[in-house]
Amino acid sequence: MQLNSLDRRRFLRGTGVALALPLFECVASAKLRANDDTNSIKRLACIYFPDGVGMPLPEDPSYKDWSWFPHGNGNDFTFSKCGEPFEPLRKDLTILSGFSHPAVRKVHGHCNADQFLTAASTGTGGPYQNSISLDQVYAAHVGNQTRFSSIVMSTDGGTGTPRGAQTLSFDHNGRAIPAENRPKRVFDMLFVSSDEDAARRLALNKSALDDLMEDAASLRRKLNVSDQRSLDEYLESVREAERRVEKARHWINTPLPVVKEDHLKLDITPDEPRAYVQTMFELIYLAFKTDSTRVATYQIGRENGFGISDHLARAVGYTLAHSLTHETKNPDGWKRLGVYCQFLNEEFARFVTRLQQTPEPAGKGNMLENTLVFFGSASSAFHLSRNYPLVLAGGQNMGFRHGQYINNAGADPQAGAWDGGTEPWQLEVKKEDKPLSNVFATMLRQLDVPTETFADSDGLVKELLSDPA
Repeated sequence: MQLNSLDRRRFLRGTGVALALPLFECVASAKLRANDDTNSIKRLACIYFPDGVGMPLPEDPSYKDWSWFPHGNGNDFTFSKCGEPFEPLRKDLTILSGFSHPAVRKVHGHCNADQFLTAASTGTGGPYQNSISLDQVYAAHVGNQTRFSSIVMSTDGGTGTPRGAQTLSFDHNGRAIPAENRPKRVFDMLFVSSDEDAARRLALNKSALDDLMEDAASLRRKLNVSDQRSLDEYLESVREAERRVEKARHWINTPLPVVKEDHLKLDITPDEPRAYVQTMFELIYLAFKTDSTRVATYQIGRENGFGISDHLARAVGYTLAHSLTHETKNPDGWKRLGVYCQFLNEEFARFVTRLQQTPEPAGKGNMLENTLVFFGSASSAFHLSRNYPLVLAGGQNMGFRHGQYINNAGADPQAGAWDGGTEPWQLEVKKEDKPLSNVFATMLRQLDVPTETFADSDGLVKELLSDPA
């Protein structure tokens, strides 16, 4: 093997097994010098969580600690306990409020995951038509440069139903793209190609790395010190991913007991849901690190409490996630919902930190600076299809600036516990949101997609840009 022939499509090879390699500094530097481009790789990850967030009223004692949105505005804001996981990443992310999709602001929040990345008028009933999602617009632009144009994942898998999506991604015809929820399947698709014997060995839980170490040792001797370290870290990451996949596979294949909610007997340890979510994030990280793809979506859960994803609340000692949003009027109700939201924020922050701490072999800085990570929900307060809770992280090398809370919702957003009467989504709008598509249009422009618009956008969000001109 000649080192100068090595590129991102290079595989380690063992007896019937092949494992994708990361992009090495020595190879990337030569390619980038030839292209005179130090920031050629730009990535996009979009993460969705269902059911909205805690939004107690300002006069509620829980407001300080368990309101999902920060307190303040601009660069002067403080996180609640919900947002504490974001504090170490303050300079690397922006919190957004007062954004939503105009076409569905008067729609029940549980119908809205379908349009989170599309802005389409999917409605609550009748004929259904969606449009292309943000990730697939970027995949069409950059997908031919990697082995996979995008990866599409969700905890529940498949496509779901109209207005009950189990995928965030829709093609140019508005058709749902099935999401994968089996970590082992994603891992093998991304990294392992094998013959029939190799497949049998992997089925017996034999590590793919065991058959690759001779090739890895040969390759290691040809790399510089920095890339040797990168190879060692990558192989350890892959081995750790294999461990996580095996543990998560036990959970995802464990049938749920059919019993009443308040007498649910768990067959698995409380740590398993957290491990599953961590595994899904780790697979995105490894896919990005190997440049197998530059586009990924992960729907952590589907709306309305359907599907296995509703049981992720076990990670923090509760039974069902969706029911937490209905119980905020009960004692400690806001705290219980806040603790679950804190769990989701922790795992998102863990993923972002992973990118931040990994040097970028394809350019300057770290991987996060060349990756846009969008995280949020299409509901805020109880079933409310407005003022989406949103986080945008990374992308500094694309011209994004962070360390801010862009608070378009104002000091008194529509909030409060549901008392059993009129729901927040049915109430009169207090303040019009800005189109979320403006954020998407800004993201696409900085991702070098030749467009200034997306769906119903009417401008860019210049506060997000280090150079708004």
